[in-house]
Amino acid sequence: MFQSLSALPADPILRLVAEYRADTNPNKIDLGIGIYKDENGDTPVMTAVKKAEQQILATQTSKKYVGPTGSPEYNEAVAELLFGKELYSSLGKRRVTVQAPGGCGGLRLAAEFLKQANADATVWVSDPTWANHVPLMTTAGLKISKYPYYDYATHSVRFEEMLACLKTVPKGDIVLLHGCCHNPCGADLTLAQWEAVRDVALDQGFTVFIDLAYQGLGDGLEEDMIGTRLMAESLPELVLVSSCSKNFGLYRERTGAMTLICETETETTTATTLIAASARAMYSMPPDHGAEVVQLILNNPALRSEWDAELTGMRDRINGLRAKLVEQTRKVGIDRDFGFIQNEKGMFSFLGVNVEQVQTLVRDYSIYLVDSSRINVAGINDANVEYLAESLASVLKD
Repeated sequence: MFQSLSALPADPILRLVAEYRADTNPNKIDLGIGIYKDENGDTPVMTAVKKAEQQILATQTSKKYVGPTGSPEYNEAVAELLFGKELYSSLGKRRVTVQAPGGCGGLRLAAEFLKQANADATVWVSDPTWANHVPLMTTAGLKISKYPYYDYATHSVRFEEMLACLKTVPKGDIVLLHGCCHNPCGADLTLAQWEAVRDVALDQGFTVFIDLAYQGLGDGLEEDMIGTRLMAESLPELVLVSSCSKNFGLYRERTGAMTLICETETETTTATTLIAASARAMYSMPPDHGAEVVQLILNNPALRSEWDAELTGMRDRINGLRAKLVEQTRKVGIDRDFGFIQNEKGMFSFLGVNVEQVQTLVRDYSIYLVDSSRINVAGINDANVEYLAESLASVLKD
């Protein structure tokens, strides 16, 4: 029966990775895949992670199963990181956090749960959103609609249009928001805008679903949580998926979590049984190593302080690269204002060039980025930022 199958096109970002690796140009730049890179273009294991792993290796005595909902120590440590001590405590048993195999696993787990809660639900995603949001939701049987979000002309949030659209979302539907460091545009909501979305959610009765993949990479571990915490303390229900891939550098360890807040403790208890059953049916148990690393770091004051300092260095470097790129575009005389890049948050931004210009950058200058012009700012460094700006200037003149 396999003869009837047709091949699917390669993932555009993974295709770029392969093309970049095969490119012999010494000036090549990879701005495609969304991973943190240091000044040398490497993605090193964080020092705090290495130390935690050494402790685990020396003390772990068993590899037995941890259960479908994962490590309780990890779940509670992550929940406290997300909400802060006070809100974590006040939510009590209305909140449950379960370990998931990475952010993607958490999103799919949440999608399965939401499908059970309302089989007819539509998930509203931002336009644009992270490309994998749609297949993760639709393969669970959920429908997708879009709300306006990013204005490519002004490089800002189309907030009035977004709010007008959200005022039409019916009760029972789900609105998926990016907690911080929006992927792919880097344009985040202000506190006042979060408050306005909160008010509409309360009026309309739709369920808010937050994807939080980049806590600590925007303005700080606490600062990046203003919107999520506002929703958690204000709404009767909230779905939140978080990832440790970026802020702990645990990409291949697949370490994430799904957090659910319900209106009552009884509803949360019931919902947890459904989440656990979905996890059991899909992957049985989440992988343990990354979760063990995270809970050890978060529960050890010395390791936590070291991790926080490393994360601060990563964040400061990304924000500094944004400023350097903007400065270089001015130095090479580009007659276009790229200042918006400096004002955005996280690893991503749109350059704002068209598909033909993107393809020219890839083909003629070995600067690899996707057709939407989204770039991973962390792929820039002191050695290549001038070449990037000069190449961009040449393309824009043609």
